[in-house]
Amino acid sequence: MAKDCLTKVVAGAAIGGAVGGAVGAVYGTYEAIRFKVPGLMKIRYIGQTTMGSAAIFGLFLGAGSLIHCGK
Repeated sequence: MAKDCLTKVVAGAAIGGAVGGAVGAVYGTYEAIRFKVPGLMKIRYIGQTTMGSAAIFGLFLGAGSLIHCGK
């Protein structure tokens, strides 16, 4: 039971990270263009947005999988 639950939590976190990263990349690109971020700072801005979004969404989807696993 515990191994099955851990597998579900890890899978949820991985899927959350992938979806969050994709959304973060699109949103970061939009924001970098909108706010006219200069030069190579665009890449840093997009990277920070992508990683932040992936981490947060992965955390919440993993936590949701953990809560759901107990039922």
